[in-house]
Amino acid sequence: MRPLRYVALGDSLTEGVGDPVGNGWRGWAALLAGGLSEPSAEFTNLAVSGAQTRDVLETQLPAALALRPDVASVLVGVNDTLRSTFDIEKIAERLDKVYASFTRQGTALLTACLPDPGTMLGLPAVLGNPLARRQRAVNTVVHTLSERYGVVHLHAVDDAWIMERTMWSSDRLHPGERGHRQIALRFHAMLAHRGIATQPAPSPEPEFPPPTKSASLLWLATAGTAWVIRRCNDLLPQLLRLAATEMRHRAKGTSGRLDLRAAQAVSRALASLSAPEPMPSPGHRPVSDPKTLPEYQMPLPEHQPSPERWPSPERWPTPGQRSVPGQRCLPEGLSVPGQRSVPEQQPAPEAA
Repeated sequence: MRPLRYVALGDSLTEGVGDPVGNGWRGWAALLAGGLSEPSAEFTNLAVSGAQTRDVLETQLPAALALRPDVASVLVGVNDTLRSTFDIEKIAERLDKVYASFTRQGTALLTACLPDPGTMLGLPAVLGNPLARRQRAVNTVVHTLSERYGVVHLHAVDDAWIMERTMWSSDRLHPGERGHRQIALRFHAMLAHRGIATQPAPSPEPEFPPPTKSASLLWLATAGTAWVIRRCNDLLPQLLRLAATEMRHRAKGTSGRLDLRAAQAVSRALASLSAPEPMPSPGHRPVSDPKTLPEYQMPLPEHQPSPERWPSPERWPTPGQRSVPGQRCLPEGLSVPGQRSVPEQQPAPEAA
């Protein structure tokens, strides 16, 4: 009997940036792999720093499917929000194809909702809000498709540890060793609950001391500066335009329109997806159920209802409309999952 096979797909988060070991990165996926099975799981990390959903679909997915993994993780989307080419419909289409491919192969798939980079970097609201709106759209797509395909889903965006500074590396965009261990712990708990992870969970305590202040400054002065320059050439011009739009709507008191447009865009993206194919043999893939998870899995917060309780589009409030007692309004940035109806009206362009 061959060992359990685990393949990780994604970007720098899964590559392990922020958790240095020797001359390379380790990260949460490698930590998780160590607690999956005996004999030790065969672990392959295909994640690449800077990867977007297109890279995962076109490059990483074929290589992963060829390995026929028992477990695969797909954590991607943050880099899409940091590009001028951001398109939620294309992101949804790509992720749907990736999730469907692993489902057809009977692979247990891991996904996660992640915090937006603007919040982690502490950007001013006029710059951070557009990025947060994009990340909420990606998270809504990930959460909805995770429900559709019954994958193991970690709703990390609202976990308490996310806002603890000690969990993050010096760049504030990637977890440090403590943060990577928290992600590994939560995924291990869900996989253990389903009988997939059979070995002890990784320790929450770091193995190595955190980088010194001088080492952190050196990283920021080299790799960090290069990252900023790349984003300035790509995202910054558009982000400034989005910030100008944000300021105009704030001055008019119509900021809610931007959230509504984003929610409608997500609904159109999800409604355009075809129905999922029939599932493979039952019992092979785990199904996420927050109510039965161990303590490592955080439930959805009260202000962000689970997808099956999200209101239908016809009940969305129009800008400026007051909510009626007993009527649930759409939470900011969230959208209706699945194949529900889509508002017929076409929203104005984002920069209007």
